[in-house]
Amino acid sequence: MKSRALRRIGLVAGFATTSAIVLAGCAGGGSTPAPTSGSDGDFEGVELTLATFNDFGYTPELLAEFEEETGIKVVHNKAATSNDARANFFQKLGKSGLADVEAVEVDWFTEMMQYSDLVAPVPDDLKGRWLDWKEAAATDADGNLVAYGTDVGPQAICYRSDLFGAAGLPTDREEVAGLFTTWDDFFEVGADYVEKTGKPFIDSANSALQGLVNQLEIAYEEPDGTIVATENDDIRAAYDTVVDKAIPISAYAGQWSDDWYAAMANGDFAAMLCPPWMHGIISGEAPDITGWDVADVFPEGGGNWGGSYLVVPANGENVAAAQKLADWLTAPETQAKAFVNAGTFPSQIEAQESAELTGFTNPYFNDAPTGEIGINRANAVKVATYKGEKYFQFHDALQNAVTRVFDGLEDKETSWDTWVNEVGAF
Repeated sequence: MKSRALRRIGLVAGFATTSAIVLAGCAGGGSTPAPTSGSDGDFEGVELTLATFNDFGYTPELLAEFEEETGIKVVHNKAATSNDARANFFQKLGKSGLADVEAVEVDWFTEMMQYSDLVAPVPDDLKGRWLDWKEAAATDADGNLVAYGTDVGPQAICYRSDLFGAAGLPTDREEVAGLFTTWDDFFEVGADYVEKTGKPFIDSANSALQGLVNQLEIAYEEPDGTIVATENDDIRAAYDTVVDKAIPISAYAGQWSDDWYAAMANGDFAAMLCPPWMHGIISGEAPDITGWDVADVFPEGGGNWGGSYLVVPANGENVAAAQKLADWLTAPETQAKAFVNAGTFPSQIEAQESAELTGFTNPYFNDAPTGEIGINRANAVKVATYKGEKYFQFHDALQNAVTRVFDGLEDKETSWDTWVNEVGAF
């Protein structure tokens, strides 16, 4: 469970230019080749640090298994948000102060790949463990696999069956799935719910923005590096939809604030756009809420939100032991356990086919077959949004634009123009 003191809103403006930070730290030449996984080494008494964010399913009990098997102790540090983890990562990459194993979120992973020579390669014998596209994204221009895939984020709809029933909506999973086949349906149901109850339907307007953008093939940059952010009609349409239709039915603009966590614990909203990794956050933050369920549906078919990697900084003091930890944490059997712990849907082929996944039901979510739902939702994902080197900055700034409208600081057009100006300054 994350400390309340660490829960801060991650959407803070004005990160320093990443390339300048990192290049300042690695000036003077590339890194030397890193040791391999060291599977036969004696690591008894070694202590490693592991840095993640949110909830990867790496419980103390799970890490204790690793220590028992290897003799390596793991100190696990969690950042409050992916944004916080990103800021720390790029400030220290190539210098000192990073953990032995660092988690990198998919929205800033391409940004990290610019500095792939600063992380230790994945041993060749592990190649082929992951989904093709997950592994390809982590392979640099020299053919080195440089990151260990953890999870992917095929989205479904999490909903409060008790609140749905009180508002006259269906509560059965299949019937609820029938409500949300299109975005128009989703926002119409949400508007009706707000009108009937006077309460918000979904948690966050920017989660809707995330869902819409993750269904685009091209968002802010072309694969050749051409920036199309402000000229992309699909991005403008997503922004308009969120401001016009998502803001009126949302409890908050963004996620991860203290108020957002408190609203979840208090049961103040009825539905969420819900990748599997969100399951552990919901159940952890709202243990006394009994009405949550999961519908096997996502508007317009499918979408992937999130998913991460583990990397081993090449200048760490215990690279071989760190590679062993990253290997162990992303092994199919471990990822199946992480899924049970937190709903993090594995990116490993064997794990997706395991009985632990295919037969899993989640008691917190009314015994929903969340393993099967995750598989179905993963198969429904037809587009992998291209996320270039500046994706994180552009998307974070667009979320801030939505937040300004939500908070009444700027109207829709003014906030869009502010974003356009910010894009030009990145």
